[in-house]
Amino acid sequence: MSLKDRGKLKWQGFFMPEHVKLLKGLQQDYYRQIKPILDEYQLEEFENKIHIAMEFSSAVKFTVWKDGFDWEYVGMIHKLDALTKVIHLELEKEKGHIIRVKFEDLVGVEVKD
Repeated sequence: MSLKDRGKLKWQGFFMPEHVKLLKGLQQDYYRQIKPILDEYQLEEFENKIHIAMEFSSAVKFTVWKDGFDWEYVGMIHKLDALTKVIHLELEKEKGHIIRVKFEDLVGVEVKD
């Protein structure tokens, strides 16, 4: 005789919505990571790669740390604001869609050939 268990589904009706929300938040916090500390040589290397990509109109892959998670964006550098240290990146997948990336949030830069 085998018992078919429904797992979490059988307990779903007993939890309050606030409790379900907290459990989902707890699961998300489990995968959160701290921001890596970059030294000045890595930051200088990022700057050089960005300038090379702008000079030769190459695609760039940015790894951006935001709220405990790493996000990857691929595209062309549209504009570089040196005063506010913000990079305007036109995404490769969505033509015409431009996102702003703060230089301080960068944890990885790779120039695509």
